[in-house]
Amino acid sequence: MRSLSLLWFSIIYILQATAQTSTAPDSLSQYEMPAVTVIAKKDRLLSDVPGSAAYIRPIDLKRMTPLTGNEVFRKIAGVNVVDEEGMGMRANIGIRGLDPDRSANVLVLEDGIPVQLNPYGEPEMYYSPSIDRMSGIELLKGSGQIMFGPRTIGGVINYITADPPATPETSVTLRGGQGGFLGLQLGYGTSFGNAGMRVHYLHKRADKIGVTGFEIHDLNAKFKLMLSEKSSLGIKLQVYDELSNSTYIGLTQPMFDSEEYYPVMAPDDQLRVRRYALGATHKYLISSNLKLITTAYLYSTDRNWRRQAFTTNPLASNQTGVVWGDPSIDKGAIFMQNESLSRNRAFSVGGAETHLVWSYHLGKFKSQLDAGARLLRETAAEQEILGSSPEARSGTLAKTEKRPGYAISGFVQNKFVLSQRLSVTAGLRMEYYHFERGVYLYKSSASSYRDTAIVAATEVSALIPGLGANYTLGENVALFAGVHKGFAPPTIKNSVSTAGEVFPLDAQASWNYELGTRITLTNGIEGEAALFMLDFDKQVIPVSESAGGSGSGFANAGKTLHQGAEASLKIDFGKLLHMKYQFYYQGSGTYSKATYTADRFVGADKKNVRGNVLPYAPTWLSSQTIGFVTPWHLDIQFSGSYVSKQFTNAMNTLEASADGRTGQIPAYVVADAALRLGVPKWKSTFFCTAKNLADARYIASRRPQGIRVGVPRMFVAGVECLF
Repeated sequence: MRSLSLLWFSIIYILQATAQTSTAPDSLSQYEMPAVTVIAKKDRLLSDVPGSAAYIRPIDLKRMTPLTGNEVFRKIAGVNVVDEEGMGMRANIGIRGLDPDRSANVLVLEDGIPVQLNPYGEPEMYYSPSIDRMSGIELLKGSGQIMFGPRTIGGVINYITADPPATPETSVTLRGGQGGFLGLQLGYGTSFGNAGMRVHYLHKRADKIGVTGFEIHDLNAKFKLMLSEKSSLGIKLQVYDELSNSTYIGLTQPMFDSEEYYPVMAPDDQLRVRRYALGATHKYLISSNLKLITTAYLYSTDRNWRRQAFTTNPLASNQTGVVWGDPSIDKGAIFMQNESLSRNRAFSVGGAETHLVWSYHLGKFKSQLDAGARLLRETAAEQEILGSSPEARSGTLAKTEKRPGYAISGFVQNKFVLSQRLSVTAGLRMEYYHFERGVYLYKSSASSYRDTAIVAATEVSALIPGLGANYTLGENVALFAGVHKGFAPPTIKNSVSTAGEVFPLDAQASWNYELGTRITLTNGIEGEAALFMLDFDKQVIPVSESAGGSGSGFANAGKTLHQGAEASLKIDFGKLLHMKYQFYYQGSGTYSKATYTADRFVGADKKNVRGNVLPYAPTWLSSQTIGFVTPWHLDIQFSGSYVSKQFTNAMNTLEASADGRTGQIPAYVVADAALRLGVPKWKSTFFCTAKNLADARYIASRRPQGIRVGVPRMFVAGVECLF
């Protein structure tokens, strides 16, 4: 931490010195922070985006005053979010019926740079960007995502952080709530000469919210520098540290039925996540219609997780004597054991991307060509340590392995503007990924371990085309249609066994189609509606412990089909009716049916699940929000989200199992409320929020190993101050 602080102060010193000697313009206010964006022109969604998309604006985030990112994503059409620990530290996001486990079917970026552990080989979201420090979110679901990769099955999410301000600005936000919750944010930003900076520190902690206690430190810095009138550089650094009592263990069905909702069953379970990241983006204006954007990044994530052993077998050995649930019911109780397993993983990623943007005229209309290439190198190192007690910090080394890989990708996309109303966007991306698994120690039997040096490698490549069209009907309505190939490479450790056997686990591929319309009216009405279909030849579904399976990773699920419709609508009645007060409505709804469309035999009795619904793919999703803003800066918002019933396994089992891991999840509704009062003369805003306003008790998930109950009603209050 000290060395990084010295690095930051050195960068600040260099920027200040450059600002004093440079002949570039005095103010940076006319320049944007160089960054890779998913939606280039957010004020022109109507005519510029060849597919469905959503942009969550800074004002939207302020009005929501979200405690977690899950609250934000639930408001977006087509998006299903599953709570894990209740505080959004591990995002589980599924789009259009795709499995939400660890957000593995979504490409997740922050300011255009990947954040997943290893974007190609192990994309799980054990680290999720804190919504507290975001100024916006972009989501792209249509064919425009061809330029991004590697995962273009469900969509692209880009978290956006605030840029350095034009004038000095200091911010302090303090909030607190039930369960020992405390949040503190400190920020400072300024611009001087041709340089600018913003430093932000976030601290969050809680003793017990539901079953979760945690402590987070998140330090970020952004710097921008005008090298010349045509050249700008942006630098971003991050240090993130999280310590939580996250666990895999969940409730049995008898525990849930007896309203034993929030016991801390494994108090010694401990997850530590540490992340260090450095990224730089350079933008060069070659000419008025030609620019080059180059991005390079390095980041590492350590995920060390100690979990106490437990069993549902009352005759198992090495028990502690602690029992949860009902022992009179087979698998209705959990028997804690006097041992633990620490699963420690370290991930490192380095990448670079260059992106050329050329605006040219096709006849009398301005078209645009995007072309680029990216290189990425990633490595995962893993150890498993068997401890002799639940709180053991060392023990017997049970597994050691390393999983390196590298990827080469290139893309070209052209937007042809054929008339004032019609534009067609065509793109093609090439992906090549080479990876290997090196196993050096593994558990060969119940009590013996084997030293080895097994290394096996394989590779995958693909051409990924996409085609989209946008037709505007006047200035306010547009029609869009698109088709693109979805692609996601297989994970490393599930493609190569510990014995070095290469499994025939194909890259996940689909053909994604959509047809929709988008409206933007000047009187305060915005909306989008789309029909969609995702047709998989070989969809890959999770079978890992995190997904509630008995094995690890993923498996080919055969042919599946996702089809449905989604819609979103925003109405500003104050603007529409020329009112002094602002009264607004925001709503979204999704109908999605994701089914197995070919013979697939699962379970001990080899049941054919053709026609069954995929796990964790609710048919209906809905979010409704109403808000009221007064001229004296009082902002009140109420929102509610609905999730229909869903299955948890391929066999679509209705009856809940005693261990809580399978069975239908009933539909549920979660309501929130937020109130904000601005005091301009103090440059302050006071706020309070209520999460799960009705204090509903609902099953959020049956993963990984038992029932997860949604967090109880929670009140939070705080204040934001600017200086």
